[in-house]
Amino acid sequence: MPDVNRILVIGGGFSGLTTAVDAAETGAEVIVIEKNPYLGGRVAQLNKYFPKLCPPICGLEINFRRIKTNPNITFYTMAEVESIAGGPGDYNVTVKVNPRHVNDNCVACDACAQACPAERPNEYNFGMDKTKAAFLPFNQAFPQKYVIDSAHCKGDCGKVCKEACKYNAIDLDMKPETINLNVSSVVVATGWNPYDANKLDILGFGSIKNVITNMMMERLASPTGPTAGKIVRPSDGKPVQNIAFVQCAGSRDENHLPFCSYVCCLASLKQTTYIREQNPESKATIFYIDIRTPGRWNEKFYSKVKEDPNVSFIKGKVASIAQDEGSDDVVVTAEDMMTGNKVKMKFDMVVLATGMEPSGAAKKISGVNYNENGFALPNLGIHSAGCSKNPMDVARSAQDATGAAMKAISTAKLAGQGR
Repeated sequence: MPDVNRILVIGGGFSGLTTAVDAAETGAEVIVIEKNPYLGGRVAQLNKYFPKLCPPICGLEINFRRIKTNPNITFYTMAEVESIAGGPGDYNVTVKVNPRHVNDNCVACDACAQACPAERPNEYNFGMDKTKAAFLPFNQAFPQKYVIDSAHCKGDCGKVCKEACKYNAIDLDMKPETINLNVSSVVVATGWNPYDANKLDILGFGSIKNVITNMMMERLASPTGPTAGKIVRPSDGKPVQNIAFVQCAGSRDENHLPFCSYVCCLASLKQTTYIREQNPESKATIFYIDIRTPGRWNEKFYSKVKEDPNVSFIKGKVASIAQDEGSDDVVVTAEDMMTGNKVKMKFDMVVLATGMEPSGAAKKISGVNYNENGFALPNLGIHSAGCSKNPMDVARSAQDATGAAMKAISTAKLAGQGR
């Protein structure tokens, strides 16, 4: 059993970071495990987030600063928990740490990327552009260290990067490591993944050029995205003049995600403001089943968007999305429940409001309990926080994470009393 109150936080997104800093600032020792090469999770990929509609890096930077100055926090990136055994107050955790091939000498000078001859799809931008195989995940990534993607290195590619580095930061001999941790309690904050739009056959993602997802739209609108913030369609770079948003793309569907993903309506309403602010002559149409914007502030935001004469709402299920004959435009066929008519409309681009699928649906951690949808369930000293627990927005995730920190601290104290 640990001699100190040691808490393991699985996931370095907004919920995990909030849990970590809140617990550490009470004196607990906290270890954060993050599978990505950076901290910040999905929030780091957003253009703006609620409730202030400001760039998320301002909120993340506060937590990054708190981590840097708190000796009670240790974190591992490119790491995954393989198993958890034991009980409250005394958990044994096995963690696999994957090689970054870049050590702590890195000063983020970009010399390795400039020299690197190989490219890779940019996962951070959902494959809409490419980076070199030696890359910084994004400009303000924390930790500010490059990564060598060995899967995309060709021949002597890695040696070229190594020779370009003046700081001896490239270590091509790094191997996967397994570490074992003994902790008092565990918080699962593994977050969520956008639902795979390729599974939504009738909505055309993957086969129709200008059908994208809501998270891809966030990256398009971001100044750090693949188009430097210009909302243009993928096929030809044409500025988007007429756009459609299709709600509940995979959510509230017994064949896909049976639950409401909570944030999708607000996300689409927010994204209409992106296009309307960038192009005052643009038009947006939202196809919806129900508009759900819980909370007084969110309802006010919905009312504000509805007042825009260039934003239309059509209540009805989308039956199909097809490529327009002879152009790159997209044709949406849907039922208008308010009139009882079938509508067929042409757009420059269509955005699918894909749902939030918990990470536990794709990969479960041995020792953690999950429900049928992959959400993590509490189990004595193993707690869950944020979107690993339920779909929720950033503000609710932060509140929930503070609660998870308190539970984790209490678990360790109660276990200590029982020694």
